[in-house]
Amino acid sequence: MVESIGEVLLKNLAWALSILLLLATTSFSAGTPPSGRKLYKWVDEQGVTHFGDHIPPEYASQEQHVINSQGVETERIEAQRTPEQMAAEEKKRFEAEQKASRDKNLMNTYASVPEIERLRDQRLTLLADQIKVTSQVLEILNGRMKKLRVASMRFRPYSSDPKAPPMSDQVAEDLVHLDNDIHTQEENLREKRSEEATMSKQFESDIARFRELKGIH
Repeated sequence: MVESIGEVLLKNLAWALSILLLLATTSFSAGTPPSGRKLYKWVDEQGVTHFGDHIPPEYASQEQHVINSQGVETERIEAQRTPEQMAAEEKKRFEAEQKASRDKNLMNTYASVPEIERLRDQRLTLLADQIKVTSQVLEILNGRMKKLRVASMRFRPYSSDPKAPPMSDQVAEDLVHLDNDIHTQEENLREKRSEEATMSKQFESDIARFRELKGIH
């Protein structure tokens, strides 16, 4: 609910009167408050503002305001942060430092957008060639595996012929080694394609940021 101007003025007036009342009740003779007097302001769980010469223990961890003998706020004590809040602030600080470092590297490394694009094309071409070679190797291995599996059907336990000879240790080892090689090359291919996508995205981000820093539209 939006407060009316009258409600805001009444709240401010009530706050000022509460300070004056507190100062009056804690002043020395002749109505003069001690010059070094410190008063604290805090808010309870119901949203009610309180004043006093000390903070109750249950409110010691929240935001506090220090008021001098003239009723003027002289200090604000921030609320104690939770581990989660501190972790979030640390993450934000780290990200800001990383961004600043990235911007500095961009400005120190490149002189123009075409220069970034040339480097991008060179690296992506290199990755594309590696992907092509890995795909060819994988195709060869799969071809060998297909032939080896056909050959293994002549042996037990794959053959349905009760007179079929058992598979030799050498054929069994060849199957295992070839299968491992195929899995290795498949993983290499996945990694190269993922690297290609990540690199392309990073260069596009660098180009956009470089344009922003240089004021290029």
